[in-house]
Parts: sequence; structure tokens; C-alpha cells
Amino acid sequence: MHDLKPVSFVVPTEPQGKGRARIGKVGNFARMYTPEKTVAYEGLIALAAQDVMQGRELIEGPVMIELRIVHSIPQSKSKKWKAQALAGEIPCTKKPDADNVLKAVCDALNGVVFKDDVQVTDGSFRRRWGAIPGVHVRIVPLCL
Repeated sequence: MHDLKPVSFVVPTEPQGKGRARIGKVGNFARMYTPEKTVAYEGLIALAAQDVMQGRELIEGPVMIELRIVHSIPQSKSKKWKAQALAGEIPCTKKPDADNVLKAVCDALNGVVFKDDVQVTDGSFRRRWGAIPGVHVRIVPLCL
């Protein structure tokens, strides 16, 4: 029987989106590659997930993913603005886009939490300002 408990962890750094694939030239050939910054961020996500999986089997069925994306408050803002942002009175519209953060998280969790990100059938996200930046991830198995 498979474990149907949710998997929850935090990626403790400023949220980053999945970078677009780049084209490099090797001799007379073009090759596609993922930017180093994206590879490093996805590695950090995978490490955080591996830490909580602790030998647990990969989830095989459909899953729901919940993200709470917390962006740091710009230092250039006034004390009043910062207080309003922390209170949730100012919406977070800072880059990266939430869908790019979701893509980075899903790709990083392939083979770590679930077999493939095609298993993600439902999801939700919230973007907020916060004193401590990070991405709070929760993966919920939906059925066997």
C-alpha cells in the first residue's frame, strides 16, 4: 500500500522561476541547455524534498500541489509600505510569475516525490510579501 500522507517542505530562498532553455553552439552544432541558475534552484528544491521523503516511495497516482510563494520586501520601500505589505494590504506583484515558479518546482520533483509532473492534476498558489522569502510546498496524493 502506498503512503497517502501529504509531503510538505520549504525551499528557503528567494523564489525563482524556470528559466527558458537556451541555445549554445558546439562546433557546427546547436544544442539546447537549461540555464545554470535554474539548474541550481531546481537542485535546491530537490534536496529539500529528498530531506522530507526519507526513503518514502514515489507517489504514483494523481497529486494536488499547493504553493505559498513568499517574496522579500524591497529595501527601497518606506516603513509604512513594508508594514502594509506584511499585513497583506499590498498584493505581491514581483517577478517571477507564479506559473514559472510552479514549473521549476514540478520539474525538480520529478523522480523525487512523484514519478513525473504529469501526475499533477490540481493545484493552488498564493503569492505574498514576507520577512523570510521562500516557497512552501505541499503535495497531496489524491488516490491510489
